[in-house]
Amino acid sequence: MIKVSDTAKKKVIELMTDDGFDTRTDFVRVGVKSGGCSGLSYDLTFDKTQQENDKVFEDNDVKIVVDKKSFLYLVGTTLEYSGGLNGKGFVFNNPNANRTCGCGESFSL
Repeated sequence: MIKVSDTAKKKVIELMTDDGFDTRTDFVRVGVKSGGCSGLSYDLTFDKTQQENDKVFEDNDVKIVVDKKSFLYLVGTTLEYSGGLNGKGFVFNNPNANRTCGCGESFSL
């Protein structure tokens, strides 16, 4: 399961609406890809099409879709949002990560 904080929920709804997505039917696609200074990096997009091997979750009224491979890296993760002058944007609080980079956008196991 992937959890969504209250601040992330508000920002997701705002951005999805601004981009023309329907928060009731469309979803946030979260994934992991090779790259970044720590070896793996997070990928977050909005999507309307579910793939055959996707795992679907809903937390805090936000629908999240994760491909099967990425799910293994992301289980137990909380999606958070940090705004303001020193904010980073969306932040993945991943208990599986052994090491993260300073910007929080990549990690290793």
